[in-house]
Formats: sequence, C-alpha cells, structure tokens
Amino acid sequence: MTAEWMDIPAQRWDGADIDCDACAHAALRAEAGCEPGRTCAQDAYARRIERFFHAHRDLADAHLAHPYFEVRAIAARYADVFQLPGLMDDPDETVRMQLALRLPQRQLLALRTDPHREVRIRVAQRLPADLLASMVADDDYGVRAFVARRLPEALLPLMSTDADPMVRCEVAQRVQMPALWRLARDPEPQVRRIVAQRLPVPLLSAFVDDADLLVRWEAAGRAVGDVLAQLSRDADEEVRGRASQRLPTLRILSFTENEHG
Repeated sequence: MTAEWMDIPAQRWDGADIDCDACAHAALRAEAGCEPGRTCAQDAYARRIERFFHAHRDLADAHLAHPYFEVRAIAARYADVFQLPGLMDDPDETVRMQLALRLPQRQLLALRTDPHREVRIRVAQRLPADLLASMVADDDYGVRAFVARRLPEALLPLMSTDADPMVRCEVAQRVQMPALWRLARDPEPQVRRIVAQRLPVPLLSAFVDDADLLVRWEAAGRAVGDVLAQLSRDADEEVRGRASQRLPTLRILSFTENEHG
C-alpha cells in the first residue's frame, strides 16, 4: 500500500531519478534526517523540499544559489536574513517574493520597482507607511490598492483621482474631509456608495438625485430632515421603503427633543 505522502511520484528537480547515494546529504538519510518521496532537497515537489529545510534550517544558506528556483525560494524562508540581499536580482519572482516577506523594511526599498506585481504587492504590504508615497504611481492597480490601504491619511488625497475605481474605493474608505466630499462626484457608483456611507449627514443632499439607486439607498439609511423626506418619494421602491421606515422614528425623536429643549 502506497503511503499517503507518496501520492506524487518522487522525481529529481531536473527530471532525472533521485540518487540518494550521490546526494550531498546522503549521511542524513542514515540518520532518518530525510526520506525520498517525503523529505528531500533533490525533489521537484515543493512540499518535500519544504519539509527538508524545515527539519534542517542550518542547511538553507548553502542552497541559496541552487539551480532550481523552488529550492532557492524555500531556502530563502529559512536562511540567515543577512544572506538574502544577494538574491534581490534572482531571475525568478518566487524567490524575490520570499525576500519581500523577510528583508528588513528599509531594504525593501530596492524591491519597489521589481518587474513582478506580486513582489511589489508584498513590498506595499510591509514597507513603512512613511515610505509608501513612492509607490502611489505604480503601474499596477493592485499594487496601488494596497498602497491606498496603508498610506498616511494626509497623503491619501494624492490617490483620489487614480485611474482605477478599485483604488479610489480604497481611498474613499479612509480619506477625510474635504477630499471625501470631492469623491461624491466620482464617476464610479461603488465609490459614491462608500462616500454616502461616510459623508457628514448635512451633505447627503448631494445624493438625492444620484443615478445609482444603491447610492440613494445608502443615503436613505443616514439622511435626516428634508433630504430624508425627498428620498421617501424616490422612484425606486427599495429606496422609498428604507427612507419611509426611518421617517416616523426621526419625527418622534425630533418632537421629543423640541419638547424638552
């Protein structure tokens, strides 16, 4: 019966058969330190390579120049962090992604312009917030979206006119007035919906005639006074219903406040 961990046949990373006798770590097998098909630095299967370095972290540094990218990438998870800068120009993005996860934050600056978006996304996730401004114009919208999530609030208006709606949605979630008010006229309905959730109540009149019913629905959940009354007569049944449900409650509260004022 084949062991569960042997569901994928053992094969060397370059397609040849695994030769334990010729392996530089042959002595480990005699000590049950590795096992073909389960824990092996020669294997093509990343999980088996991972098991090897997890068990033998002290060997990771010696494999950072291995010809197989999976070996280099997994060794980079366990290697001495001071050995990692030498891999910044590694030809495989899988290796450079590991660097982006482990390098000291100040050294991440060198990876801000990496050619692969996944590397830059990881940089945007870890770079000190005060250094993120240098990535607001990244070519990839996914990178810029991560930047918008962490950029200091004072700098967020720099991204309020980003070309991508997803990025502007991230900005709308965090930006403060008056930049938030400028997004009330954004061409993307999803951006305006977020603004309608956060805009000061006295300014919600801007959404009474919004072309998107979900924007008006959001406004109906927060508006008061004349704006709420107008939304209770909205052309859409859902918007009218939401506004109408709130009208009696607000009238009672207003009456009570006036009575005890």
